[in-house]
Amino acid sequence: MRHATSVIYPSVEIGAQAQIGAFVVIGEPARGRDAGDVPTFIGRGAVIRSHTVIYDGNQIGDDFQTGHGVLIREDNRIGHRVSIGSHSIIEHHVVIEDDVRIHSNAFVPEFSVLEAGCWIGPCVVVTNARYPRSPRAKERLEGVRIERNARIGAGAVLLPGVRIGAEALVGAGAVVTRHVPARAVVAGNPARVINTIDRIAAYDEQDSPG
Repeated sequence: MRHATSVIYPSVEIGAQAQIGAFVVIGEPARGRDAGDVPTFIGRGAVIRSHTVIYDGNQIGDDFQTGHGVLIREDNRIGHRVSIGSHSIIEHHVVIEDDVRIHSNAFVPEFSVLEAGCWIGPCVVVTNARYPRSPRAKERLEGVRIERNARIGAGAVLLPGVRIGAEALVGAGAVVTRHVPARAVVAGNPARVINTIDRIAAYDEQDSPG
């Protein structure tokens, strides 16, 4: 269903059973492009809530969801069953794999890679400019890579070029300045390893049926 107040540009393809809220824009042309120049695809079963803006050139899988007021810039690759919370911003040329959950008010800049199953808490800030406003800063952007099933706690800041290992846990409010090993728990400013996932009983619990 497409709401009468939404704007769907040419060359946008949306799969069946989509729910599109009021004042949504899909296929907004990036700077230097005309409407319809670059195709945009969103798979089946999308739920795109009010005031979301999705630029052109995005390739998005099935069962995609946004909260209210989400901004997704151009030319991203987004997998299946991805959820992006209200007022979060995804810049251009980002890769987000299957089953990623991004909570509200998060910022993910260009060249970031979020591998399958990773979890981004509210108000997380990912960065990519080591020396902002320096000469050639735009040419030297360093994307962050968050490996599969890693978890980033609320309000954490990830500095340019860091790699968060698979299944690692970054504590709330941490400032991550260096690579985090797989399954490590880090906290503080600057973030330091304080534990491992293997020593946290909560991660050994099995999900209850249903």
